[in-house]
Amino acid sequence: MDAEITIRVADDLLMFLPAARREPVRRVPYDGTSTLGHLVESLGVPLPEVGPMTVGGDPVDAAFRPRGGDEVLVGAVPRPQPVPPEPGRVSPRFLLDVHLGTLARRLRLLGLDTAYHNDMDDPALVVQANEERRVLLTQDRGLLRRRALWFGAYVRGSRPDDQLRDVLGRFAPVLRPWTRCTACNGGLVPVDKTEIERELAAGTRRSYDVYGRCERCGQVYWRGAHGDHLEEIVREATRLVADARGDGDAPDGAAGGTDRAGAAVSE
Repeated sequence: MDAEITIRVADDLLMFLPAARREPVRRVPYDGTSTLGHLVESLGVPLPEVGPMTVGGDPVDAAFRPRGGDEVLVGAVPRPQPVPPEPGRVSPRFLLDVHLGTLARRLRLLGLDTAYHNDMDDPALVVQANEERRVLLTQDRGLLRRRALWFGAYVRGSRPDDQLRDVLGRFAPVLRPWTRCTACNGGLVPVDKTEIERELAAGTRRSYDVYGRCERCGQVYWRGAHGDHLEEIVREATRLVADARGDGDAPDGAAGGTDRAGAAVSE
Protein backbone atom coordinates (compact mmCIF):
# COMPACT_ATOMS: atom_id res chain seq x y z
CA MET A 1 0.00 0.00 0.00
CA ASP A 2 1.30 3.50 -0.84
CA ALA A 3 2.38 5.74 2.00
CA GLU A 4 0.77 9.12 2.53
CA ILE A 5 2.06 12.65 2.88
CA THR A 6 0.25 15.75 4.10
CA ILE A 7 0.26 18.84 1.89
CA ARG A 8 -0.78 22.20 3.32
CA VAL A 9 -1.57 24.70 0.55
CA ALA A 10 -1.46 28.47 1.04
CA ASP A 11 -4.81 30.25 0.91
CA ASP A 12 -3.79 32.14 -2.23
CA LEU A 13 -3.43 28.82 -4.06
CA LEU A 14 -6.75 27.25 -3.05
CA MET A 15 -8.41 28.67 -6.18
CA PHE A 16 -6.48 26.14 -8.26
CA LEU A 17 -7.89 23.13 -6.40
CA PRO A 18 -11.07 21.39 -7.60
CA ALA A 19 -14.10 23.02 -6.00
CA ALA A 20 -15.20 19.76 -4.37
CA ARG A 21 -11.80 19.34 -2.67
CA ARG A 22 -10.83 22.94 -1.95
CA GLU A 23 -9.44 22.51 1.55
CA PRO A 24 -6.00 23.77 2.66
CA VAL A 25 -4.83 20.42 4.08
CA ARG A 26 -4.76 17.31 1.91
CA ARG A 27 -3.48 13.84 2.63
CA VAL A 28 -2.34 12.30 -0.62
CA PRO A 29 -0.99 8.84 -1.44
CA TYR A 30 2.71 8.72 -2.22
CA ASP A 31 4.43 6.10 -4.35
CA GLY A 32 7.90 6.84 -3.02
CA THR A 33 9.32 8.08 -6.34
CA SER A 34 7.32 11.12 -7.50
CA THR A 35 8.81 14.57 -7.01
CA LEU A 36 7.14 17.16 -4.86
CA GLY A 37 6.53 19.28 -7.95
CA HIS A 38 4.61 16.44 -9.58
CA LEU A 39 2.48 15.96 -6.47
CA VAL A 40 1.64 19.66 -6.18
CA GLU A 41 0.66 19.88 -9.84
CA SER A 42 -1.45 16.75 -9.49
CA LEU A 43 -3.56 18.74 -7.02
CA GLY A 44 -4.15 21.36 -9.73
CA VAL A 45 -1.61 24.03 -8.73
CA PRO A 46 0.69 25.13 -11.61
CA LEU A 47 4.32 25.29 -10.46
CA PRO A 48 4.81 28.91 -11.64
CA GLU A 49 2.30 29.88 -8.93
CA VAL A 50 4.19 28.05 -6.18
CA GLY A 51 6.53 29.94 -3.88
CA PRO A 52 8.58 28.63 -0.95
CA MET A 53 8.02 25.00 0.07
CA THR A 54 9.20 23.36 3.27
CA VAL A 55 9.26 19.87 4.73
CA GLY A 56 9.71 19.69 8.47
CA GLY A 57 10.65 23.36 8.43
CA ASP A 58 13.45 22.86 5.89
CA PRO A 59 13.29 24.54 2.48
CA VAL A 60 12.87 22.16 -0.48
CA ASP A 61 12.35 22.57 -4.21
CA ALA A 62 10.11 20.95 -6.80
CA ALA A 63 12.65 18.17 -7.46
CA PHE A 64 12.56 17.02 -3.83
CA ARG A 65 11.26 13.49 -3.17
CA PRO A 66 9.40 13.33 0.13
CA ARG A 67 9.03 10.31 2.39
CA GLY A 68 5.86 8.76 3.73
CA GLY A 69 4.53 10.73 6.66
CA ASP A 70 6.15 14.02 5.61
CA GLU A 71 4.21 17.23 6.02
CA VAL A 72 4.74 19.70 3.19
CA LEU A 73 3.94 23.41 3.35
CA VAL A 74 3.32 24.94 -0.08
CA GLY A 75 3.46 28.73 -0.23
CA ALA A 76 2.41 31.15 -2.96
CA VAL A 77 4.88 33.22 -4.96
CA PRO A 78 6.06 36.33 -3.10
CA ARG A 79 4.64 39.71 -4.04
CA PRO A 80 6.20 41.66 -5.57
CA GLN A 81 7.78 38.76 -7.41
CA PRO A 82 11.28 39.36 -8.80
CA VAL A 83 11.95 38.53 -12.45
CA PRO A 84 15.50 37.70 -13.59
CA PRO A 85 16.82 41.07 -14.80
CA GLU A 86 18.00 41.77 -18.31
CA PRO A 87 20.83 44.23 -19.02
CA GLY A 88 19.51 47.75 -19.51
CA ARG A 89 15.92 46.95 -18.46
CA VAL A 90 14.18 48.20 -15.34
CA SER A 91 10.89 46.34 -15.87
CA PRO A 92 10.02 42.84 -17.08
CA ARG A 93 8.68 42.36 -20.59
CA PHE A 94 5.36 40.56 -21.01
CA LEU A 95 3.64 38.28 -23.51
CA LEU A 96 -0.13 37.78 -23.21
CA ASP A 97 -2.24 34.99 -24.60
CA VAL A 98 -5.25 35.43 -26.88
CA HIS A 99 -7.79 36.02 -24.10
CA LEU A 100 -6.08 39.07 -22.55
CA GLY A 101 -6.26 41.67 -25.29
CA THR A 102 -7.69 44.51 -23.17
CA LEU A 103 -5.11 43.87 -20.46
CA ALA A 104 -2.38 44.05 -23.12
CA ARG A 105 -3.57 47.49 -24.22
CA ARG A 106 -3.63 48.75 -20.65
CA LEU A 107 -0.12 47.51 -19.94
CA ARG A 108 1.07 49.29 -23.09
CA LEU A 109 -0.72 52.45 -21.96
CA LEU A 110 1.47 52.28 -18.84
CA GLY A 111 4.60 52.00 -20.96
CA LEU A 112 5.26 48.30 -20.34
CA ASP A 113 6.76 46.28 -23.21
CA THR A 114 3.83 43.95 -23.93
CA ALA A 115 3.58 41.51 -26.83
CA TYR A 116 0.15 40.17 -27.76
CA HIS A 117 -1.22 38.02 -30.58
CA ASN A 118 -4.81 36.96 -31.21
CA ASP A 119 -3.81 34.03 -33.43
CA MET A 120 -0.82 32.33 -31.77
CA ASP A 121 -1.04 28.77 -30.42
CA ASP A 122 0.45 27.58 -27.13
CA PRO A 123 3.75 26.14 -28.46
CA ALA A 124 4.47 29.37 -30.35
CA LEU A 125 3.74 31.45 -27.25
CA VAL A 126 6.25 29.42 -25.25
CA VAL A 127 8.87 29.82 -27.97
CA GLN A 128 8.44 33.60 -28.08
CA ALA A 129 8.41 33.95 -24.30
CA ASN A 130 11.64 31.98 -24.04
CA GLU A 131 13.45 33.62 -26.94
CA GLU A 132 12.56 37.17 -25.87
CA ARG A 133 12.67 36.49 -22.10
CA ARG A 134 9.11 37.66 -21.64
CA VAL A 135 6.86 36.75 -18.72
CA LEU A 136 3.94 34.81 -20.21
CA LEU A 137 0.66 36.00 -18.69
CA THR A 138 -2.29 33.65 -19.09
CA GLN A 139 -5.40 32.17 -17.51
CA ASP A 140 -4.67 28.80 -19.10
CA ARG A 141 -3.35 26.52 -16.37
CA GLY A 142 -2.28 23.92 -18.91
CA LEU A 143 -0.05 26.48 -20.59
CA LEU A 144 1.66 27.20 -17.28
CA ARG A 145 2.41 23.50 -16.84
CA ARG A 146 4.57 23.35 -19.98
CA ARG A 147 8.02 22.39 -18.78
CA ALA A 148 9.79 24.38 -21.49
CA LEU A 149 8.34 27.71 -20.32
CA TRP A 150 10.99 29.82 -18.59
CA PHE A 151 8.63 32.17 -16.68
CA GLY A 152 4.85 32.29 -16.54
CA ALA A 153 2.15 33.76 -14.32
CA TYR A 154 -1.55 33.14 -13.89
CA VAL A 155 -3.66 36.31 -14.20
CA ARG A 156 -6.37 36.52 -11.58
CA GLY A 157 -9.69 38.21 -12.26
CA SER A 158 -12.31 38.19 -15.01
CA ARG A 159 -12.47 41.98 -15.50
CA PRO A 160 -9.60 44.00 -17.04
CA ASP A 161 -9.49 46.28 -13.96
CA ASP A 162 -8.95 43.29 -11.67
CA GLN A 163 -6.45 41.70 -14.04
CA LEU A 164 -4.39 44.88 -14.19
CA ARG A 165 -4.38 45.19 -10.40
CA ASP A 166 -3.21 41.60 -10.12
CA VAL A 167 -0.31 42.00 -12.56
CA LEU A 168 0.86 45.31 -11.08
CA GLY A 169 0.64 43.98 -7.54
CA ARG A 170 2.58 40.86 -8.48
CA PHE A 171 5.45 42.45 -10.38
CA ALA A 172 5.46 46.13 -9.28
CA PRO A 173 7.07 47.20 -12.57
CA VAL A 174 8.48 50.65 -13.29
CA LEU A 175 5.86 52.49 -15.33
CA ARG A 176 6.44 54.85 -18.28
CA PRO A 177 2.90 56.02 -19.16
CA TRP A 178 2.08 57.38 -22.61
CA THR A 179 5.26 56.06 -24.23
CA ARG A 180 3.95 53.00 -26.13
CA CYS A 181 1.45 52.41 -28.88
CA THR A 182 -1.54 50.59 -27.45
CA ALA A 183 -2.20 48.99 -30.85
CA CYS A 184 1.19 47.45 -31.67
CA ASN A 185 3.54 48.06 -28.69
CA GLY A 186 5.84 50.38 -30.66
CA GLY A 187 7.41 53.46 -29.10
CA LEU A 188 5.64 56.83 -29.30
CA VAL A 189 7.45 60.00 -30.37
CA PRO A 190 6.20 63.60 -30.53
CA VAL A 191 5.03 64.73 -33.96
CA ASP A 192 4.31 68.25 -35.18
CA LYS A 193 0.67 68.92 -36.01
CA THR A 194 1.62 70.24 -39.44
CA GLU A 195 3.07 66.84 -40.38
CA ILE A 196 -0.18 64.96 -39.80
CA GLU A 197 -2.93 67.49 -40.55
CA ARG A 198 -4.08 65.58 -43.61
CA GLU A 199 -4.64 62.46 -41.49
CA LEU A 200 -6.89 64.23 -38.97
CA ALA A 201 -10.60 64.89 -39.03
CA ALA A 202 -11.53 68.57 -39.10
CA GLY A 203 -12.87 68.50 -35.53
CA THR A 204 -9.68 66.93 -34.23
CA ARG A 205 -7.52 69.54 -35.98
CA ARG A 206 -9.52 72.32 -34.36
CA SER A 207 -9.57 70.81 -30.87
CA TYR A 208 -6.07 69.44 -30.27
CA ASP A 209 -2.50 70.65 -30.76
CA VAL A 210 -0.32 67.99 -29.08
CA TYR A 211 0.20 64.72 -30.97
CA GLY A 212 2.36 61.63 -30.96
CA ARG A 213 3.02 58.96 -33.53
CA CYS A 214 3.99 55.31 -33.22
CA GLU A 215 7.45 54.68 -34.64
CA ARG A 216 6.38 51.19 -35.75
CA CYS A 217 2.86 51.37 -37.19
CA GLY A 218 2.35 55.11 -37.67
CA GLN A 219 -0.75 55.32 -35.44
CA VAL A 220 -1.37 58.95 -34.40
CA TYR A 221 -2.27 59.74 -30.78
CA TRP A 222 -3.77 62.75 -29.04
CA ARG A 223 -5.62 63.50 -25.84
CA GLY A 224 -9.09 62.63 -27.03
CA ALA A 225 -12.48 61.86 -25.54
CA HIS A 226 -11.10 58.94 -23.50
CA GLY A 227 -8.34 61.09 -21.98
CA ASP A 228 -9.83 61.50 -18.50
CA HIS A 229 -10.60 57.80 -18.20
CA LEU A 230 -7.09 56.84 -19.29
CA GLU A 231 -5.58 59.36 -16.88
CA GLU A 232 -7.49 57.68 -14.08
CA ILE A 233 -6.13 54.26 -15.12
CA VAL A 234 -2.59 55.67 -15.01
CA ARG A 235 -3.08 57.34 -11.62
CA GLU A 236 -4.53 54.19 -10.08
CA ALA A 237 -1.76 52.05 -11.59
CA THR A 238 0.92 54.36 -10.19
CA ARG A 239 -0.64 54.11 -6.74
CA LEU A 240 -0.90 50.32 -6.94
CA VAL A 241 2.77 49.94 -7.86
CA ALA A 242 3.83 52.26 -5.05
CA ASP A 243 1.75 50.24 -2.57
CA ALA A 244 3.18 46.97 -3.87
CA ARG A 245 6.69 48.29 -3.34
CA GLY A 246 5.79 49.49 0.11
CA ASP A 247 7.35 52.91 -0.34
CA GLY A 248 4.17 54.97 -0.36
CA ASP A 249 5.42 57.04 -3.29
CA ALA A 250 5.09 56.83 -7.06
CA PRO A 251 7.79 54.52 -8.48
CA ASP A 252 10.70 56.14 -10.24
CA GLY A 253 9.64 57.02 -13.78
CA ALA A 254 5.95 56.40 -13.21
CA ALA A 255 5.02 59.84 -14.42
CA GLY A 256 7.42 59.83 -17.32
CA GLY A 257 6.53 60.13 -20.98
CA THR A 258 4.83 62.79 -23.05
CA ASP A 259 1.50 64.54 -22.54
CA ARG A 260 -0.76 62.50 -24.77
CA ALA A 261 -3.45 59.84 -24.47
CA GLY A 262 -3.97 56.97 -26.86
CA ALA A 263 -7.15 57.33 -28.85
CA ALA A 264 -6.75 53.71 -29.95
CA VAL A 265 -7.22 52.30 -26.45
CA SER A 266 -10.54 50.49 -26.31
CA GLU A 267 -12.22 49.39 -23.14
